[in-house]
Formats: sequence, C-alpha cells, structure tokens
Amino acid sequence: SRAYSLVDSSQVSTFLISILLIVYGSFRSLNMDFENQDKEKDNSSAAGSFNGSSTNNSIQTIDSTQALFLPIGASVSLLVMFFFFDSVQVVFTICTAVLATIAFAFLLLPMCQYLTRPCSPQNKISFGCCGRFTAAELLSFSLSVMLVLIWVLTGHWLLMDALAMGLCVAMIAFVRLPSLKVSCLLLSGLLIYDVFWVFFSAYIFNSNVMVKVATQPADNPLDVLSRKLHLGPNVGRDVPRLSLPGKLVFPSSTGSHFSMLGIGDIVMPGLLLCFVLRYDNYKKQANSDSCGAPGPGNISGRMQKVSYFHCTLIGYFVGLLTATVASRIHRAAQPALLYLVPFTLLPLLTMAYLKGDLRRMWSEPFHSKSSSSRFLEV
Repeated sequence: SRAYSLVDSSQVSTFLISILLIVYGSFRSLNMDFENQDKEKDNSSAAGSFNGSSTNNSIQTIDSTQALFLPIGASVSLLVMFFFFDSVQVVFTICTAVLATIAFAFLLLPMCQYLTRPCSPQNKISFGCCGRFTAAELLSFSLSVMLVLIWVLTGHWLLMDALAMGLCVAMIAFVRLPSLKVSCLLLSGLLIYDVFWVFFSAYIFNSNVMVKVATQPADNPLDVLSRKLHLGPNVGRDVPRLSLPGKLVFPSSTGSHFSMLGIGDIVMPGLLLCFVLRYDNYKKQANSDSCGAPGPGNISGRMQKVSYFHCTLIGYFVGLLTATVASRIHRAAQPALLYLVPFTLLPLLTMAYLKGDLRRMWSEPFHSKSSSSRFLEV
C-alpha cells in the first residue's frame, strides 16, 4: 500500500504509454524485417536470410565502437545544451521539429494505409526530385505537419507527447542492436552516463545538468522570426515558449506537478526488447525447421515456453515502478536507467544462461538460414 500511495495517475499513464510504445516499436521493427525478407526473395532467386542487420539503408545497426562512444557523445551534447542553450535553442528547436514531423508521420503511416486502402490504389505519386510517395504516406506526412504547426502555436503538452511518441517508435524501429554483447555495452555505458549527470553533475557544475536541460523551455521560432524581421510588437509575441519533445509528461490528478520520463529511458531499453523479440522470432523459426527440437535437458518445458521478450518487458515495468517509487521517496529526480538496466539485463542474462542460449546471443545470435517468413500485421 505504501508503494501504491507513491504512484498517482500521471505515473500510471507514463507506465502504460512507455510500455505500449516499446511493444509497438518492437513489432514495427520485426515487421520491417519481414518486409525486407520478402523483397529480397522477390529480387533474388537465392534464399533469403534472417540476420541482425537489415539490407534497408534507412536502418542503422549499432556496433561495439558506437555503443562505447554513444554515452560520450551524449555527454558532449548535454554540455553544449547546458552552456550554450541560448545560442543554439532556435536551431535545436527547428531540427527537433523536423525530426518529430518525420517520426510522427511514420507512427501514423499504418493508420493512413488502412484508411486509404479501400479508396486509393497503392501506386506511388512522383514529386520530381523529392521522390515517389503513396497516398497513405502523403496523408500521414500532412497530418504530421499539421500537428507540429499546432504544437508550435500552442505549446500544449499533449501535442509534445504525441511528437515524443513518434520519435520513440521511429528510433526503436530503425535502430538495431546486433547482439547481447553490444546491448550490454550500450546500456551499461548509458547507465553510468545517466547516474553521473543526475547525481554528480551538481558537484562540478553547481546545477543538476540533466534536469536543467530536460526542463528548460526554448524560445518559439515564430517569436524569434518576428523579432528578427521587425514585424511589430504584437506579431508572434503571444506564442508560448516550447518544451521540446525529448520526454513524456503527464499532469497529476491534482494538477500540481507533471510526471516526466525522458525518451531515452524508453528508447534504450526498447532497443533491447526489440533485439530479444527478433531473437525469439528467429529461434521459433529455427525450432520449426528442426521439427521442434527440445531445449537443454535440465530446463523444464514450461521454462522453455517463456519468451525473452515477455521476461524483459516485465523487468522493464518493475524497473520503471521502482524508479518512480524511489523518486517519490527521495523527492528528487532519479536516473531511470539505474533501475531499468538491471531489471531488464539481469533477468535476460539469467534466462539465456538457463536456456543455453547465452553464448549464441552474446556474439552472433542470428545465423543465415533459408526459411520462409510470415508477414506480421501490427
């Protein structure tokens, strides 16, 4: 009951939305793998293979070097935002808005495909050097641009959350972790990064760098543009400052405060869950090809049926709940990855060891195989 009293409606909303984003992004990623496999089979007479890296040029696979240097790059970006925010805020706001527009269009694309399927052919419309797009893609992009414009004009937190959701899903779907080794390197480095900038940055910079950057609003580009062009004192001055979509925020039931969760605390564990979902699918296909060969003899059949995805997802929920309770007990911001990383990685490593998959998942979990893949509807 004590733990329940420390979690209000805003935290519950954060839990549900973050889990839904991770699940949806992971299945979109798996769906993209299936589509790429089907395209490879159509374009080549050779058998397609299910591997960790996709042939799609838009998909980025993180290697060990990138996993090690990503926390360093994030730290440099954080310091730039901390010291030079006034100088780069407009550029950063515009870049964020452009990325959020593309990401939210990706989030809306399945819905737009469903809506346009009965009344519009799937032929692509040419826009010259801009490329060729289907009616569903044009509709999703138009809706996304409209939402971003309304967000710029109003600065409403719901619109900011919608853009942040698009960014989460797009990053989970387009970024790949190729192995458990890279996953451990990335999440461990980001855990150290998160703990340092939340707990220890105040001793060096006399301010909590992470919290200040995450909560600092930026000038509205319309206001800046009106001042630069000298459009008059009343033009653009009534637009609000913008809280950038780098986080999810939900107001409490009393409206006295907002619950906040950075998108990095959703995306980085989400990449791990996306990896284990792809491995679950690969193992299922491998077992079906080998006529359902049983696992190690010391593991019960019930244990074998438990998927890595469900185990890791439950660990994410428990870690998020623990982080929330800790923040309410200590009445201070908590590095969410301090709780999320152990609660996701440790159960995964333990289950992989018990099932005998740890060595395979650690280095090269996906092997070339010639098996048909089934398209997954999301």
